[in-house]
Amino acid sequence: MQTKLTKNRISKKAASFTESVIREMTREAVKYEAVNLGQGFPDFAAPEDIKRKAQEAIAADHNQYAITWGVKSFRDAIVEKTKWFLNLDIDAETEITVTCGSTEGMIAGMMATVDAGEEVVVFEPFYENYAPDAILSDAVPVHVPLYQTADGWHFEKDELRAAFNERTKAIIICNPNNPTGKVFSREELEFIADLCKEFDAICFTDEIYEHIIYDFGLPILNFGLNENQQSDENRLPLPQTIQNPKSKIQNHISMAQIDGMRERTVVVNSLSKTYSVTGWRVGYVIAPPDITSAIRKVHDFLTVGAANPLQHAGAYALGLPASYYAELQKEYQRKRDFIVPVLQTAGFKCEMPQGAYYVMTDISDFGFRDDVEFTKYLIREIGVAVVPGSSFYHDKTLGSQKVRFCFCKKDETLRAAAERLQKLK
Repeated sequence: MQTKLTKNRISKKAASFTESVIREMTREAVKYEAVNLGQGFPDFAAPEDIKRKAQEAIAADHNQYAITWGVKSFRDAIVEKTKWFLNLDIDAETEITVTCGSTEGMIAGMMATVDAGEEVVVFEPFYENYAPDAILSDAVPVHVPLYQTADGWHFEKDELRAAFNERTKAIIICNPNNPTGKVFSREELEFIADLCKEFDAICFTDEIYEHIIYDFGLPILNFGLNENQQSDENRLPLPQTIQNPKSKIQNHISMAQIDGMRERTVVVNSLSKTYSVTGWRVGYVIAPPDITSAIRKVHDFLTVGAANPLQHAGAYALGLPASYYAELQKEYQRKRDFIVPVLQTAGFKCEMPQGAYYVMTDISDFGFRDDVEFTKYLIREIGVAVVPGSSFYHDKTLGSQKVRFCFCKKDETLRAAAERLQKLK
């Protein structure tokens, strides 16, 4: 009798990583009716005018396949915005690929450029998608730690240099950074750029939080949560701010702006965060023509194309005036200046993020074995959902006493979380 042949039903790649921990926390929040400060999506409405443009595009019957690498008007809008915001001239026909969110943009870029066994440098903690991206593209990830101090997060130059060698194909940076809120300085970017040029490496730069960068003033921890302290019951109190004489909003710097990096940078971006439309899944990649050509091929067979009518609405969104971005920054800074003191008062150790809309916190004073145990307690007993810090680390022990909060939420959501977190004291 012939022996029946059996094979693994699941690939080694798929078996080597888990489902998204971040998205799992949203499911847990729903299950236990917790306030969701875990997954980074706004719970407030997207701008009415942007939604109206999407509706108009559907009504105008932009409902069939668009050009695979993007609707022409949307690519033209990307060109115009990149010109005024970054002062970079890019070609809509040869240097842009519209993707299904920045998530697809990153994996399409890596699959288009990285060969099996080549190394990709990743700062740790990292956005959780980057680890599976490396696996799916057959890359070998090399992790370099970011260290947290009272002055923010930083890397050691000697450690980063040691991570580069003849096998290094690329480095991934997220700037402003998820999950730490770090904004890379020009000096840091120039140091990374010099390594890329020395070792002939590509830089993948995730810039979806490019408009969410804060000044460096520190709020006074003296405001409460009582309704009579608020001029508007639907808005958070705006704390006084101690301004450093040198305090200012740091301008976003793209790696593509650094000397010698235009031809070796892949910029990944999206409508999701800046325009509060995370569910639209419309992103884009800016890269030199040869890399763009390769990305377009991979993109074509991954997803064919992004949603046609939403790209038309995106063309409108990218044309909004500078005042839109100033108001966006102002609103998120107000939310940041509310939630960080709340977390500090509740017993979390954390600093003001410089950018993005996350706060990475230290939970060691609460006495829990690890971040997973603490997260379960916080969701089920306190009623606030967060993301366990270990999900952002290759070495899980490095994040075992950390959790990440996000604050891209309605004022009443943040206030509800603040009230519940008082039970921790």
